[in-house]
Amino acid sequence: MLLSIQDLKVAFRMGREGGEMKRQHAVKGVSFDVPENATVALVGESGSGKSVTAMSILNLLPSNAERSGSVLFQGRDLLKASTRELQALRGREIACVFQDPMSSLNPVLNVATQICEPLMKHMGMSRRQALARAEELLNEVGIPEPKRRLKSYPHEMSGGQQQRVMIAVALACSPKLLIADEPTTALDVTIQRQVMELLARLKQTHQMSLLFISHDLGVVGEVSDQVVVMRHGEVREKAPVAEIFASPKDSYTKALLACRPSLTENPARLTVIDDHMAGRGAVAPMAARPKDPEAPVILEARGLRKSFFFKEGLFGSKEFHAVKDVSFKLRKGHTLGVVGESGSGKTTMGLTLLRLHEPSGGEVLFEGRDLLKLGGSEWQKMRRRIQVVFQNPYASLNPRFTIAQTLVEPMEIHAIGANHAERLARASELLIKVGLDDTALAKYPHEFSGGQRQRIAIARCLTLQPEVLVLDEAVSALDVSVQAQVLNLLKDLQDEFGLSYIFISHDLAVVRFISDEVLVMQQGDVVEQNQAQALLDAPQQEYTRKLLGAVPRGYQGAAAV
Repeated sequence: MLLSIQDLKVAFRMGREGGEMKRQHAVKGVSFDVPENATVALVGESGSGKSVTAMSILNLLPSNAERSGSVLFQGRDLLKASTRELQALRGREIACVFQDPMSSLNPVLNVATQICEPLMKHMGMSRRQALARAEELLNEVGIPEPKRRLKSYPHEMSGGQQQRVMIAVALACSPKLLIADEPTTALDVTIQRQVMELLARLKQTHQMSLLFISHDLGVVGEVSDQVVVMRHGEVREKAPVAEIFASPKDSYTKALLACRPSLTENPARLTVIDDHMAGRGAVAPMAARPKDPEAPVILEARGLRKSFFFKEGLFGSKEFHAVKDVSFKLRKGHTLGVVGESGSGKTTMGLTLLRLHEPSGGEVLFEGRDLLKLGGSEWQKMRRRIQVVFQNPYASLNPRFTIAQTLVEPMEIHAIGANHAERLARASELLIKVGLDDTALAKYPHEFSGGQRQRIAIARCLTLQPEVLVLDEAVSALDVSVQAQVLNLLKDLQDEFGLSYIFISHDLAVVRFISDEVLVMQQGDVVEQNQAQALLDAPQQEYTRKLLGAVPRGYQGAAAV
């Protein structure tokens, strides 16, 4: 057995309270094995303890962490290893690939320096030998023109290329165990597919084991041999991947499988974890209600364009066409899904509609008025009616504002409500509407989970009583259970207030659940547009078929629950 974790417990010291040390127990007696040349997946929601468990192996934890139990790597207990012994293991015998490569790669060092460092430190190579090996590694992980790319800095590469560089760094010393902590979560479906296939190929080539951490059972079903399901710091179920998908034993595992959106079915609501575990998910969900196909058009784009100009040489400039002649109609109470890979122009298109990017041409008609020609007070009044929810609620909420200040400020700017008390009462009502309560008003954003912050961001939009919401990857950073709750909330709000959505996403299963019509973008162009069900059931364009083919579908040897 390559790695054996037995009765691992991890607690974090949180300071003294009443003379006693207060501890938060993140991992509570976890046990599982990782055999040689095998892939074991740790699965669970945010806060389940899966990343803490994995980082405990090499003690990549903050100084206030306390570990007990045993972590046996080739018979050695790593919990008893010294810092010097762990440093010798890190990168040499056990390597890590993390979720966000931009946070893991050094922004001031080029790619060559970052790959060469472990080769020179652990393998004793000269700089010239390390450079030659670094070029081989970039070629192995599928980066074109590897010799030229060695001179690149992380910011000059796409997200998928950055993740490939991280994998190259991790593989530099041919480790026996690779820990991949949510390595595909932030990537679009085609890049995600490429990284998954790359990891599977490299695992076979290098004869190594893989500890794969994810909240997405669809991904896990395609890459793993064994699955360990965690919740609240405990192992709820562990079994071969075929057994997990064919006949899960634990109610939590069943709930995780049930709350995933499907590419083949379109229920009115998604089952959430608590509902399923309470037995409320046993009844087959009713089909989604059809929308009025003749509802009035509330927003129309005609030939919308956006270009960016980059300096080239001393005096020249180069034009980059990010959005090229995009046209669509959005009906009242409907949802337009916008899909495409990173760099397809979908986010730029959404921000240009809102004039957060000034357009280069075209028209955006809101109830017949061209938004691009409005100025001053006219545009300020119109902004009330079109709002945006961004991907990252951690960045879009002011950390120094209480939730009350966050919700009341836009109402004060737009003179909604007669006085502060009336605005505060409306803020409280909206929090209840999005599934929180008024005790949240006095708190700050850092006191909430990611899903709760996204609900607060949605409540902030609703303070202005908008008619159109642009949702830019609004659920992609959330784990599947919280994602289901937010998607259900968006449907409820649409039914109650008659909202129209432009829903930008790279997740086609989510787009199918929430959208009435889908617009597919590639390199700034609209390549296909149709009703959601028709487009996803029978795509006409090869690019759309490629996007659909890249969607993880879980373990294919058995029917998912």
